[in-house]
Amino acid sequence: MTPVEGLVLALVAVSVFFSLVAVVGFARLPDVFARAHAASKSETLGALSALAAAAVVFGPGAELVKLGLLALFLLVTGPTAAHAIVRAAALAGATPWTRETADPVPEPEVTER
Repeated sequence: MTPVEGLVLALVAVSVFFSLVAVVGFARLPDVFARAHAASKSETLGALSALAAAAVVFGPGAELVKLGLLALFLLVTGPTAAHAIVRAAALAGATPWTRETADPVPEPEVTER
């Protein structure tokens, strides 16, 4: 394995890791505010790592400029979209999840024998 292949493999692994973290965040986090955080942070890092891997594979040239523009677009639109979603949720009256507002965990029923 060449050093370039190792670098591409590492960048793809980082991309998969952060994308997986974002998916788990979407599934497990309790409210829109926390889910937007997973989208704006983890998924942005995952996509940027994938673009960096593609940039290493293609090398210098027109493709690198296109990938750079894609990365810039991603850096601008991802956090902006998450901010817009969170702001809309706040204006609609959504409240952030806290331990005090969470549903209590029901106690297991104990049956006597």
